[in-house]
Amino acid sequence: MSAASRLPVLVVGGGPVGLTVANLLAARGVPLVLVERNASTSDEAKAISLDDESLRTLQTAGLADKVMEIVVPGTGTRYYDRKGRPLFHARGPQPYRLGFPFKNQFAQPELEKLLLDELKSRSEADIRFSTELLTVTDNPDGTGATAAIRTPGGTHTEDLRVSWVLACDGGRSTVRELRGIGMTGTSHQHVWLVADTTGDLHDERYGMHHGTPERPTVIVPGRGGRCRYEFLLHPGEGEKGARPDFETVRRLVAPYRLLTEDQVERCTAYTFNAVVADRWRDGYALLLGDAAHMMPPFAGQGLNSGIRDAANLAWKIDDVWHGRAAESLLDTYEAERRPHATAMVRYSERLGDVVMTTDRRRALVRDIAARALLRVPKGRRYLTEMRVRPSARHEAGLVVGDHSLTGTQLPQPRVLVPPSLHPLWFDEVLGQSYALLGVDVPDAAWRRFDGTHWPDDTLGIRRIDVALGDRMPPTTGVREAVADADGRLEAALATARNRFVLVKPDRYIAAVLGPQDIPAVAAALCKKTR
Repeated sequence: MSAASRLPVLVVGGGPVGLTVANLLAARGVPLVLVERNASTSDEAKAISLDDESLRTLQTAGLADKVMEIVVPGTGTRYYDRKGRPLFHARGPQPYRLGFPFKNQFAQPELEKLLLDELKSRSEADIRFSTELLTVTDNPDGTGATAAIRTPGGTHTEDLRVSWVLACDGGRSTVRELRGIGMTGTSHQHVWLVADTTGDLHDERYGMHHGTPERPTVIVPGRGGRCRYEFLLHPGEGEKGARPDFETVRRLVAPYRLLTEDQVERCTAYTFNAVVADRWRDGYALLLGDAAHMMPPFAGQGLNSGIRDAANLAWKIDDVWHGRAAESLLDTYEAERRPHATAMVRYSERLGDVVMTTDRRRALVRDIAARALLRVPKGRRYLTEMRVRPSARHEAGLVVGDHSLTGTQLPQPRVLVPPSLHPLWFDEVLGQSYALLGVDVPDAAWRRFDGTHWPDDTLGIRRIDVALGDRMPPTTGVREAVADADGRLEAALATARNRFVLVKPDRYIAAVLGPQDIPAVAAALCKKTR
């Protein structure tokens, strides 16, 4: 796409995923139009948990510090057995492996307002609420798409010529329906009641999953006396989409607290789906978040999976829009994200079947198995560090080679940066582009790299000397340099010593290569980006 014919990106949907990808694009200087059919951001507290990877993504748009002000940081989940007794507390792996607490509770309306306020401050964003998408068709000349929208008040329509259409418009996605994309999976019929309350006395900094077969229950305390309660309803107690009467809510919450009607902020009954879209790209339209995948809420990964989509796609749109990469780069989006999203859908489904079972015999087996695992160190780590959860790894897409680190996410340790050696988070050094890390490599290896054709000019690869252990950072002055601040950098990259590590802008590792691999990896990278 030539500079003269560059068109804005259309983001359809003003929920947290749409607002996140819009902020990421705007932070990279990509103009966009965001349309949302509703008059304002949502007042529904759907999602309630942000993980460390999501916060790291928001860090790239300069938003992490502001978001940390509205979350309860460092929470976990305590699981209770069939008789209400504590089983174990899952806190996740190293709490600051990616630079942030592993799990953080929040209120979705507060997050959406924050993201919208930030987006309003960016000149790249044209924000249009009360605006409905009617049609979207690819332009026959191959220059993006044309979207017909109905403007506020519904008085007339407008045609927008755009470069790409990002469908962040939820489970009933208009874009997905217009493009004829189906979804495969299961729709569950169990009805759950969710109530967000105020004036609560719960002060625990963790969620609680009560696995009582008679009434599976989830309790998640929040900030300022807020608390969410979720109950599996029995037949006749409520229907999907209906607001339960206050007496039902009061009765269910009674074992945990006294409740007055004015203390119920929101309340609804819902069912959940476990489905994945049959394809995530159709011409110039791409699906993100619930438009691409929907999952049960028990793992707290619905929104976080959508933010992973945004992180994966935003920098690729940026590279394509600015002419640094070919449109084929966008084909790596689904290749990299679908396997993990699908695994997370299935995991969320299995977790609900086990933790929230209504079968007494299955609950008994679950409790016995959990207590047996907790007796051995490996089993305890498996449960308390949530190692059962699928790990995000790119097995296909923009990855080259089979090193154990390839396709994994680079941690974010503290690093020492010369000349002051003041500790910084690693992402502050990496920036928004690709980064090539020379892990304890000699100057001769760098010279061999410099003598090989490499797409530096278009991709803007930053070159960083990395010193592991207690060594000082290199002081050649030719390249940027960092050193290990506390041993975490060595723990992350020890297997890549004397090698180069190519890190993508979303912090996933594209390749780990020795000096002899430089020509082959450079050629493979060029093939996938041009």
